[in-house]
Amino acid sequence: MRSLRFIAQKEFYHILRDARSLTIILVMPVMMTFLYGYAVNMDIEDIVLSTVDYDQTMESRELARRLYNSTYFSKPDVEVDYHDPKRILRSGKAHAILVIKPGFAGALQRGESFSLGLIVDGSDNNMSAAVQNYSNQLLQQFLIDRLDPNVHLPGIVISPRVLYNPDLKSSHFFVPALVAIILLMISALLTSVTIAREKETGTMEQLLIAPIKPIEILLGKILPYVVVALLDGILVLVFAKVIFGVPFVGSHLLLLGFGLIYISASLSIGILISSLVETQQVAMMFAAMTTMLPSVMLSGFIFAIKNMPIALQLLSYIIPAKYFV
Repeated sequence: MRSLRFIAQKEFYHILRDARSLTIILVMPVMMTFLYGYAVNMDIEDIVLSTVDYDQTMESRELARRLYNSTYFSKPDVEVDYHDPKRILRSGKAHAILVIKPGFAGALQRGESFSLGLIVDGSDNNMSAAVQNYSNQLLQQFLIDRLDPNVHLPGIVISPRVLYNPDLKSSHFFVPALVAIILLMISALLTSVTIAREKETGTMEQLLIAPIKPIEILLGKILPYVVVALLDGILVLVFAKVIFGVPFVGSHLLLLGFGLIYISASLSIGILISSLVETQQVAMMFAAMTTMLPSVMLSGFIFAIKNMPIALQLLSYIIPAKYFV
């Protein structure tokens, strides 16, 4: 135990003296939390919608007003070209065009069905899907508000209720999963250089011939990074709660227990890489290459695994982040 404590203290001292390690420990979690919390945002608002109103009635203008008064749509900065409505779409100054054909108001008054034209820029799949969903939602509300109050509709109403993320905020989806990505990257990156550093400085041979058991060397190298990884995980959770308002509902002890298991798997990857290479630079390169991209792409962090090809679904089973995300 004395040898184990000595090696762990030595590793702690190295972490405090090494600017590169401190940067990974302190800067990376904060930077990634802000980056994914603010920059990666799937909440689509202020979609530029051009309204081409050929009806020019009070009803058509009311519909356009309803659309622009929502948080979803905004007016374009240029005037509408009634002779070539698609020009604004080609110029990139609008994301979609709503075409209100003549006869819209008359059809509303007579209670007849009527078709509106919606031309969407499909170069952005998320944007085009949002335009269609938002416009349909607002149009349905517009029609309901114009119904005669004496008309009785069937008494079936759908009351949607969203659990766990009622406001559908992207930060509540990305930031908690970011804990898994950060823990894996930091654990693997830091431990990937531990043995490689001893090889570079020539002290590995001294450790091997010293009266220290190999398991003590290994545990002494790993334990400091377990503490560091746990502190980084807590730091990210605090940022998520304080800055992004992500609620934490559940057992803290259960999260801590699974976190320790996950950190152990992440540290094992770093130790394996460190034992296979000879230099710290190569070790960090391999650690980044084998943790960051696979963890982001194949863990369900951004993309649903069930929508991937079978080969990638099978490959995802060896990604530790999949089980923690």
